[in-house]
Amino acid sequence: MAKVISLVNQKGGVGKTTSSINLASALGKKNKKTLLVDFDPQGNASTGLGLTTSDFANDIYDVLTGACEIKDAIIKTKFKNLSIIPSTINLVGVDVEFTKKMLEAPTFKQNNQLKEKLEEVKDDYDYIIIDCQPSLGIITMNALVASNSIIIPVQCEYFALEGITQLLNSVILVQTNLNPDLRIEGVLLTMLDSRTIMGLSVIEEVRKYFKSKVFDTIIPRLVAYVEATSYGKPIDEYDPPKDPKKKAALAYANLAKEVIDRNGN
Repeated sequence: MAKVISLVNQKGGVGKTTSSINLASALGKKNKKTLLVDFDPQGNASTGLGLTTSDFANDIYDVLTGACEIKDAIIKTKFKNLSIIPSTINLVGVDVEFTKKMLEAPTFKQNNQLKEKLEEVKDDYDYIIIDCQPSLGIITMNALVASNSIIIPVQCEYFALEGITQLLNSVILVQTNLNPDLRIEGVLLTMLDSRTIMGLSVIEEVRKYFKSKVFDTIIPRLVAYVEATSYGKPIDEYDPPKDPKKKAALAYANLAKEVIDRNGN
């Protein structure tokens, strides 16, 4: 049965989608059947794997609202062991629709819908990676309830820990009331510019705060990640001209190994 891991941080611009795409791809390269769920109305994880809206008839919004079966929304990508459920701007309507359903049917559980849908396909995968939107609304709460664990990407820049307390409070709320087994898989340091003192001081601060929860892998700030996304490829399928030592791909390969080791599978 798949381990379900959400990448979540309500702060934008921390490398969350880049990490979701590349972690999912790296897990696939390590012979782990992986499903990436694009759970952000911006749909950047979908476009980051080369999809356009003309490539699919169903998306995660259709799955959540019952317009289609979850298996009908899964697309096998051309990348090894990697499938995706895409997202579109339609996903923004979930908050309103679920609130309306709760008023109409008190037994409706607005935070459990993704979990119920994923249960139907968990036996088909080793890992399910959820790319969350930068907010803590109903959509993200669905991801937290559906997940075994979360990865928190933290940018190696000033105000890195801004908003983290609010996120941790949301995790405690979910653990207490909705998903007692939810845990923090790890904190992922991203977008490190090793030339700056600020980046190194943030690493020290985050490790002091989260201790052993911080991954050893640190994702560097490299233009190769942006280039790969623009070509609709994960970094391990792109050959960056300015990265001859493959540092960009190696970072996520190392992260995938850490995730596998921490899950014992």
